[in-house]
Amino acid sequence: MSESTEAPRPADGDAAGSCCGVSSCCSDTEQSLDPAITVLEAKTDAGCGCVNDQDGAHDLPVVVIGAGPVGLAAAAHLAERGLEFLVLEAGDSVGAAISDWGHVRLFSPWRYDTDAAARRLLEPTGWTLPDPETLPTGAELVRDYLTPLAEVPELAVRIRTGTRVVAVARQGVDVTRTVGRDEQPLLVRTIDPDGTVTDLTARAVIDASGTWGRSNPLGHSGLPAPGEDQAGPYLTGPLPDVLSRDRDRFAGKHTLVVGMGHSAANTLLSLAELAKTAPGTRITWAVRSASVARLYGGGDADGLPARGALGTRLKAAVEGGEIELVRSFTITGFASPNAGPAAGPVKVIGVTPDGERVIEADALVAATGFRPDLDMLREVRVELDPATQAPVRLAPMIDPNFHSCGTVPPHGERDLAHPETGFYLVGMKSYGRAPTFLMATGYEQVRSVVAALAGDRAAADAVELDLPETGVCSTNLITEDQLPGAAAGDGCGTSCDTEPAETPAAVTAGEAGGGSCCGGSAPEPVTIGIGAPAGLGFATGSVHGYSGETERDDN
Repeated sequence: MSESTEAPRPADGDAAGSCCGVSSCCSDTEQSLDPAITVLEAKTDAGCGCVNDQDGAHDLPVVVIGAGPVGLAAAAHLAERGLEFLVLEAGDSVGAAISDWGHVRLFSPWRYDTDAAARRLLEPTGWTLPDPETLPTGAELVRDYLTPLAEVPELAVRIRTGTRVVAVARQGVDVTRTVGRDEQPLLVRTIDPDGTVTDLTARAVIDASGTWGRSNPLGHSGLPAPGEDQAGPYLTGPLPDVLSRDRDRFAGKHTLVVGMGHSAANTLLSLAELAKTAPGTRITWAVRSASVARLYGGGDADGLPARGALGTRLKAAVEGGEIELVRSFTITGFASPNAGPAAGPVKVIGVTPDGERVIEADALVAATGFRPDLDMLREVRVELDPATQAPVRLAPMIDPNFHSCGTVPPHGERDLAHPETGFYLVGMKSYGRAPTFLMATGYEQVRSVVAALAGDRAAADAVELDLPETGVCSTNLITEDQLPGAAAGDGCGTSCDTEPAETPAAVTAGEAGGGSCCGGSAPEPVTIGIGAPAGLGFATGSVHGYSGETERDDN
């Protein structure tokens, strides 16, 4: 994203504001005096003479894709900057993806789960931040934060739900065309539930659509196993509500859980709890690795007690026979009855060091992580790292082979920019296939991007990040033997490591707040700034990420 060299148009004297219904007519700081209508609508309704002189591209909105925490944070910053914007959400309501795992409890308290600009919009409405030290569930995050935020006048009329974005392009030119490309607005194609297709033009696009709903395959080598598509009816989603909403899918049946992150651990422990009251409930846990030492963690020695309790509980459940653990299991195929689950279990075929093994299951939980939807971006010029599928300048900072979620340094608009001027990937989608995303990082991303779109280069480059001192990438299930204040669920992805690491000194004083789906026991804020050495953030675990840990074979 290059800086604009166009000088602001002069205002039409003192009467301009009253004539146009905006705070500063025909300038880059103009904002509607009525937050329920756009600047262009206010000026048109007031008969402002400068409307016809406006550059059409200047009046186009910034389109935000996704009305989750990061998308709505982008909207809040755009509203504060007085920029035109439109938020498009595929779900029926804001926070739709989070609602799918609403039973899950975040691992970070409220004080890290909200965006500063969003709070500034909410507070005049009488909204107050819930107990800063309380750990909300996904449902509470939607109910007590995202829904009220979407209802503030500055945002309410600019959010369209039930609107799925199917493509982003440059109007009038395909991805191969270079001459005059940046002179054309971006084009966003949407489809409504009734099938209506609409093309919208935009001055910029902020894609905060996340990765939820696009799970990694169960097969090996990053590819679906033969027959995996036909096994779809047996899949229950990566974070099923085992003890409530989805209980009937599991009670009295055999479930196979695949994966070695905290999402898998949450589901396994919930299934073990269900088995106590639902006779016939059986649980098998399959992992590709020969060791599960990383997920078991350090137990009582873990620097994060809640995470240690999770590993301790899971290890006890396996050793106690509540969960059957199958190690070194690589899935090579599926054989499903033609009539689906009603006709019997699916056969999951795999290889182990001892040869082929077949596991029959009534339900499958694929806790295998997520990947971004890049098909919708085929006609824009994005520059992605071939390994992580993250923006190339961001990729080295988040590579899970070398980073846990807390060792990711602050980054902003310059790191997120693509060859396609005005297009940005933010939030979880900006991390591609890396599982190390923090909500707080997403909030800082959009603050920087919006500052750049507003022409405030200094603010865009002053990238800072406020994280919990012992933040981790995932969460765990509340159980009777867990320490008070520990949390349930998994809002982030795979685990960070367990060794305590030296804390880098704070570089700059950051903006208070900032959301995070990760947290820790008794977290303390640590601010890291853009002046930190390359590759150095704040370590929440060992110096390397989850792939850098040497697994032991003694567990």
